[in-house]
Amino acid sequence: MGTFKTENPGNQPVWVNTNNCKACDICVSVCPSGVLGMKYEKTSTLGAMISIDHPEACIGCNECELTCPDFAIYVADKKDYKFAKLTDEAKARQAAIVANHYMSLEQGAK
Repeated sequence: MGTFKTENPGNQPVWVNTNNCKACDICVSVCPSGVLGMKYEKTSTLGAMISIDHPEACIGCNECELTCPDFAIYVADKKDYKFAKLTDEAKARQAAIVANHYMSLEQGAK
């Protein structure tokens, strides 16, 4: 049985197959630029779901895709997408996400 890659929904740097995501938050922990976070999702097994909050900050490092145990997250190919450079702002956002127990910083912003 091979890996079934979920196709890019359209010029995205990073995308998710939410059917495969079990909210382990490993991808959030390895992202250097604060692209990802977990959001509360009561229908999910663990009560959370991956959230791509800052796709414009994705640097295409592939860490999330490489560490995901469930083939739930994908990163565009460098030949298909022009990725951002890692900025101090992005690094600071990632530090804040880690400090927030990997939960999306957007969560309480309503």
